[in-house]
Amino acid sequence: MISGAADHLAALVARAAQAPIGLIYFLDGDRLRRYGAFGPADTAAADSLAGIVARTGAPLIITGTGTDPRGPGGQPGAYLGRPVRNETGDVLGICCAVDREPRDWTAGQIAAVDEAAQVSTLLITEQLDRHEVDRQRRFLDAVLDSLHDGVTACDADGTIVLVNARMRRLWGSATEPADVTGDAAIEGFFDGIGSPLKRDDLALFRALQGEHLRDQELVLKAPNGHTRYYLIDAQPILGPDGDTLGAVQAVQDVTRRKRAERFRTCELAVTTALAEAPSIEAAGPRVLEAVVSTLDWTHAELWLVDDTAGVIRAAARWSAAGRQADMSVPPDLTYGHGLAGRAWQVGKPLWIRDVGQPQSLISEETAATGRLHTALAIPVRHGLEPLGVLTAFADTVEDPEDEVVALMSGIAAHIGQFVEGRLVEDLQRQLARSENEYLALVGHEMRTPLTAISAYTEILRESDPAVLAADGPAMLEVIERNTAQLRHIIDELLALSALDTGHVTVQTTPVDLAEAVREAVGCTNAAIDGSPLSLDADLPDALVVPGDRRLLRQIVDNLLGNAVKYSPDGGRISVSLRPAGRTAELIVSDTGIGVAPEEREKLFNRLYRSSKVRDRAIPGTGLGLALSRAVVHRHHGTIELAERDGPGTTVVVRLPLDPR
Repeated sequence: MISGAADHLAALVARAAQAPIGLIYFLDGDRLRRYGAFGPADTAAADSLAGIVARTGAPLIITGTGTDPRGPGGQPGAYLGRPVRNETGDVLGICCAVDREPRDWTAGQIAAVDEAAQVSTLLITEQLDRHEVDRQRRFLDAVLDSLHDGVTACDADGTIVLVNARMRRLWGSATEPADVTGDAAIEGFFDGIGSPLKRDDLALFRALQGEHLRDQELVLKAPNGHTRYYLIDAQPILGPDGDTLGAVQAVQDVTRRKRAERFRTCELAVTTALAEAPSIEAAGPRVLEAVVSTLDWTHAELWLVDDTAGVIRAAARWSAAGRQADMSVPPDLTYGHGLAGRAWQVGKPLWIRDVGQPQSLISEETAATGRLHTALAIPVRHGLEPLGVLTAFADTVEDPEDEVVALMSGIAAHIGQFVEGRLVEDLQRQLARSENEYLALVGHEMRTPLTAISAYTEILRESDPAVLAADGPAMLEVIERNTAQLRHIIDELLALSALDTGHVTVQTTPVDLAEAVREAVGCTNAAIDGSPLSLDADLPDALVVPGDRRLLRQIVDNLLGNAVKYSPDGGRISVSLRPAGRTAELIVSDTGIGVAPEEREKLFNRLYRSSKVRDRAIPGTGLGLALSRAVVHRHHGTIELAERDGPGTTVVVRLPLDPR
């Protein structure tokens, strides 16, 4: 070691000067640093005297430091110091001998120190060069570590000799290669078209062969499933004679830029799919395919809220190639259940880092079957109105990313606008159809009783007293019956309009629904007494629900009235009421003409009448079920036409039970 050589030189100086102490110093800028030492040196006294030599650049000979004004006062001793100079005469350091007692220095001793100073020139020059090299290396390391690009360099043999901090972060958990020929140098790396990288394809290796590379694409697929994208510049390092000393490469992480480009492509694909599709069910698979491929995830689903049934239904789903058979998704989810139902409930994005954990919103069985980990759910809404939920799943554990949430939120917004637009178009078509149906209603259902009333009124006006006495009561009965029919139609129209506009106040009180149904059944039995119809009821003693008794009774009357109207002779009508979980379930069934499956939901549209009813010319307004649904919704319940094995119709009404 150089410091050991400097100590030996200091020992030689001490022996040549026949002094107990020898010291070698070098100048590091403006600072004087101890380089070599021999003997029990008095640091403070020797250092101060060496400083005088460094400042003056002249030899310093003191025979008695205690009395010499240049020496430290009160400290007896002797000092012999010589400057160490380079070829240009600049002072590089100090070479000196120190004695603790006053003494005279002989000419031989002075000459010996001079010779030692000349020998010290080589050692001090080398030390200063080492300091300069170390300083430059530290400066270079600081510069390289501050770069946003990763930098790697190798020597002429391909051995990695330099890796900056950014490059180590880019490698992450990947093994840092020792040279450009090892397996670690290509492990997990792919070129821009997705082919596994070979040694000869490595930018650093190619630069070592003399190539200058710019913007070479590189893809790293890490063991954790994450994919990173890089651009690489590389070139050889040439010596003064043109020989290749090594190679260097600069690596820029462009993953964010690539992701931004993919996100823009995804949004374009979603916009195109929605623009070209007639319905969200048709557009859904293309939208979800764009999501899955962009995020490089596994599976995505689109759920739409069915307010009528009180559930959220799967409208579309898409899985990555080879994963369709792995997924097990329920057709419907209730409010607050499952990932989609929970996102519907909370109304904000949900990021589940690992659905396999016990606290997840998906069952462990589903997570294990689908080998899923990360899940993301984004509510689909238009304004504040919830329309559905967009969900996506990855087969790796992913930490929350604002960019992914922003992308999915943007897609959900596009879907919300599309769904709302289609709803508006459907409403416009329904309004146009309603205008025609209202005209048909006025032209038929209302004109028929009006015609009868007008005709019989004219007959009464023109009849003589004898005819009036004989036929008048019967004619008045016909007029009264048709007037009641008109009043019923008008009352239903007004009631439905009031419910739609919110002008009806629901007087919520505890209502014994069993008692209300029992009364309606009694009235219906009285009305069909003597007819070839049977009505059976299975009712509890009491079943209390919060609601408006008058409106709830109106629902039961409407359902029983429809069952009687559409049941042929010999038909059977059944009514049951029972608690079902937290709801009261009212079921009204008949063995009548029934409804085609594709028309069940349409029957709840105002003025809609089934094809079977129209074919048989059975009178009616098509308002009863629409009015019933409006009332049920105001009571936070549901009403639907259930499937049946045999002929007839089954209507199921569910109303919340009184929590008390």
